[in-house]
Amino acid sequence: MTVRQQATTWTIAIAAFLGVLYVLGDVLTPFVAGMAIAYLLDPACDKLERMGCSRTLSTSIITGAFFILMTLLLLLLAPLVTAQLVDFAQKVPQYITILQEKAVFLMGLLENRLGPDELTQLRDMFGSLSSGAVKFLLSVVGGVASGVESLLTLVSLALITPIVTFYLLRDWDHMVAKIDGWLPRGSADVIRTQIGLVNETLSGFARGQAMVCIILGLFYGVALMLAGLDFGFIVGFLTGLISFVPYFGMLVGFVAGVSIAIAQFGEVGPVVIVAVIFAVGQVLEGNILTPKLVGERVGLHAVWIIFALLAGGSLLGFVGILLAVPLMAVIGVLARFSLEQYLRSPLYGAPATVEPPADTPSSAPDEKTS
Repeated sequence: MTVRQQATTWTIAIAAFLGVLYVLGDVLTPFVAGMAIAYLLDPACDKLERMGCSRTLSTSIITGAFFILMTLLLLLLAPLVTAQLVDFAQKVPQYITILQEKAVFLMGLLENRLGPDELTQLRDMFGSLSSGAVKFLLSVVGGVASGVESLLTLVSLALITPIVTFYLLRDWDHMVAKIDGWLPRGSADVIRTQIGLVNETLSGFARGQAMVCIILGLFYGVALMLAGLDFGFIVGFLTGLISFVPYFGMLVGFVAGVSIAIAQFGEVGPVVIVAVIFAVGQVLEGNILTPKLVGERVGLHAVWIIFALLAGGSLLGFVGILLAVPLMAVIGVLARFSLEQYLRSPLYGAPATVEPPADTPSSAPDEKTS
């Protein structure tokens, strides 16, 4: 098979894979979630296996412990989250009214400092920016919500995902070996190297970022609750959970927390305390948690992560969010490999190093005449 035929075959296979994802995205959600959990739990399962447990026993212990822990967390947090969400829904109209009154007061102050033309331009600019941002966020959230709804959601997800996780985790090594046997023999070593780089990127990001999100969620939730903020725990915990989107999670939590603080307290002091909590969380994430748990060499730029997650959620819903980072990691590794090959190729046109002739020294000593 020629290089052109191989490229055509791989292009068709990738296009077919993306087409299947688009058509069957809702059905694939528990399977993709199970695969993601199996990938995260595979190192722990391998460690138990090295300690003498069989693969089936290791898989049963790790899978059972993971889903029991998740169930306990849901049982503990569900009443608190549900109560705060219901209370929040009831207080939203009151908060909106208070914020509108404060906005009118602020606009009155601006009218005294700005002319009518500048004030009109400011209103138009703010309105266009806010409406555009709201529409974009609603489209992303709508894509995720539609993907979850069509699945009969959390019930079927909770029932199917543990089963998929168990079987994938039990047969993980066999699947990897089988896929390795399908690789084209001439390019097997190169493909293994690139897959190893993808695995290094994903393991560094996914496992580390999961720990960062949990720690940040607990920090924000407990700190805001101790600060006396209404719905402080739910706002803080959700802020931590969506912190896998760089800067976006903190920004959403900051806006929500400060807005509630303004409507609730009406004083500068408590609002400043809430803002300081988010600032401390950002410093904690950027200087301690992310460098220690995620590392600096994951090879995924924050801008690309944001783009991948928003695009995946908008196009494929929850499945798109699950696949966004793995696909971006693959694309990043392939892009770096392609760039490396290009820089080594004649197409780049790097000038060749000119070696001096062997019989002509580059710097001969001066001869003295007698």
